[in-house]
Amino acid sequence: MTILGKSASEQAIALENNYGAHNYHPLPVVLNKGEGVYVWDVEGKKYYDFLSAYSAVNQGHCHSKIIDAMTRQSKTLTLTSRAFYNDMLGKFEEYACKYFGFDKLLPMNTGAEAVETALKISRRWGYEKKRIDENNAEIIVCENNFHGRTTTIISFSNDPEARKNFGPYTKGFIKVEYDNLDALEETLKNNKNVVGFLVEPIQGEAGVYVPSDGYLKAAKALCEQYNVLFIADEIQTGIARTGKLLACQHEDVKPDILILGKALSGGAYPVSAVLSNNEIMEVITPGSHGSTFGGNPIAAAVGIAALEVVEEENLAENADKLGNIFREKLNDYIEKSNIVKLVRGKGLLNAIVINDSSESDTAWNICLALRDNGLLAKPTHGNIIRFAPPLVMNEEQLEECISIIIKTLESFE
Repeated sequence: MTILGKSASEQAIALENNYGAHNYHPLPVVLNKGEGVYVWDVEGKKYYDFLSAYSAVNQGHCHSKIIDAMTRQSKTLTLTSRAFYNDMLGKFEEYACKYFGFDKLLPMNTGAEAVETALKISRRWGYEKKRIDENNAEIIVCENNFHGRTTTIISFSNDPEARKNFGPYTKGFIKVEYDNLDALEETLKNNKNVVGFLVEPIQGEAGVYVPSDGYLKAAKALCEQYNVLFIADEIQTGIARTGKLLACQHEDVKPDILILGKALSGGAYPVSAVLSNNEIMEVITPGSHGSTFGGNPIAAAVGIAALEVVEEENLAENADKLGNIFREKLNDYIEKSNIVKLVRGKGLLNAIVINDSSESDTAWNICLALRDNGLLAKPTHGNIIRFAPPLVMNEEQLEECISIIIKTLESFE
């Protein structure tokens, strides 16, 4: 359908506005091609992607190895459901378990599904292993968390946009302040029915909040002391994003339950997973959990290829190196800036805090200007701009992006 007098971008945006539910507020740019660190809009303009589909495209857009694996598998067998075995799932499970150091993997599709899976596993473990009374399980979560938008997950969110008019909410969750060990210990001490502590090693959607050094290690020790499962949501922070394969590894912490998604497929296909040891995962039995598409042959082939790329191309090391350069250069600029308060992050997961209220549109307007200057990013929580480019970026490209960012910010001083 052609809308007279409108550009290709305007036509595409109008179609979404007319026929799509308005559950997102995208930056007004319409993309139709991606390669490596770059994306192109329908008019042919080229941009640096500095969001990576919320860290799903860590391996870069349309990585040839991942696309080849997906294409090959899609020509032979796409889906069997789990009613039958397929010849790819076991290979993926073995590869990923050895890659991350766990005994068992439960495959799903999306990040929210993986979080729901981890919650179910921890509850059943609580009843069958910890022996608490059924229907009394409590899971500790952190304030300002983001784990998805299912009915259960929004029940323990404190984001009014995610929660309003979606009640009644699911019970069984206790919120504590993030990066507050005293609050965590007090809650563990006074609640004998706690079965798990669900935490993001870095809070991404909240604005890239990095906890204090030692927080994760001490939290894991408290969980061990009170016989509670430490559940790490590494959907956004995992797969080399923060300069380690997993963000928990910055403090040598191994979760009891690990949740992965996003870059587990390099952004090519929905793939998520929950990993744990045998003693925990054995509480899942036939009929207790499942997914028609979870563990399908394409997902398995794509997952193996995506993880191979991370290792072969040293993406964790690259993220660590480039992240240090990014924060150093931005901090140099911030010293004389009135528009930016600070930069924070690890590896190539970073954010800048704009010197304005969270209700202002300054960060949004900066992102529009960044778009005009050839770089795509998006605000979160009003006055925060998250920067997360594909991890295949090189130093020369990063320097050009830093120049674009600083030039744009200077125009707002």
